[in-house]
Amino acid sequence: MSRDAHLSELGEFLTARRAELSPRAMGLPESGALRRVPGLRREEVAQLAAISTVYYTRLEQGRIEASARVLTALARVFRLDDDQRDYMLELAGKEKTRPRRNSVQKVRPSTQRLLDNLTDTPAIVLGRCMDILAWNNLAAALLTDFSQVPEGQRNSARMLFTDPAMRELYADWETVARTVVAFLRMEAADNPDDPRMAALVEELSEKDPQFREWWAAHHVAHHSMGTKTFRHPVAGGLTLDWETLACPTDPDQHLVIWTAEPGTASHEGLRVLACWAANHHPRADTAG
Repeated sequence: MSRDAHLSELGEFLTARRAELSPRAMGLPESGALRRVPGLRREEVAQLAAISTVYYTRLEQGRIEASARVLTALARVFRLDDDQRDYMLELAGKEKTRPRRNSVQKVRPSTQRLLDNLTDTPAIVLGRCMDILAWNNLAAALLTDFSQVPEGQRNSARMLFTDPAMRELYADWETVARTVVAFLRMEAADNPDDPRMAALVEELSEKDPQFREWWAAHHVAHHSMGTKTFRHPVAGGLTLDWETLACPTDPDQHLVIWTAEPGTASHEGLRVLACWAANHHPRADTAG
């Protein structure tokens, strides 16, 4: 990605954040006059950040680079959380050279053995661009039979937006989908030259208007844990906690596991699903 593309991306991010803030929320006086833009005006942001309107305008237009002091001031004005601030700084510092990454990712045999030994815990390994690299029996039973998905299509984001069954599986599909888009935004900033990421974003933008809208909003996230609620056809309603663990030998691989609190209906539901999976999902072909 070129320097100009970096600056343009930063400008779009600032524009999106500006549109989300109201003068009242920022303690600015309201004149009552009709506002032609959503959120704050550029001159209002400049005033709050103690910079000139011309300087800020050029930032949004992608015409100049921002200093560290200005970025810190803008993070304060826009009330950015840690993920958003890291994303903004990443955009502003993309001139540094990044190591070339291998195009093909594979899980180590020991990692696959670990997955297979987790008989009562759904688990998958995610790679770059949220590719699904490996999984265990119970993850296939919980989410989908990944062995029936062509290897080039085994991508968590793609399946979430293109497989109708996924919209039924997640009780709050929109929240899950928005979070996935935010994850992709963060990864795209960290690895701006990845052609597979660019192709994935282009594909999903063409296929799904919601993805296109949420991608344009420039929201970012980098969570490592949370809770999801499923409407499973076999196990019924499941509320599961998920955690992401980094692979020590490949920082671009992450183990994702789902667990349920002991004694709950969800915990019993996972046990039911594990019994069902043992009879319906043979262990063969559990990795791409």
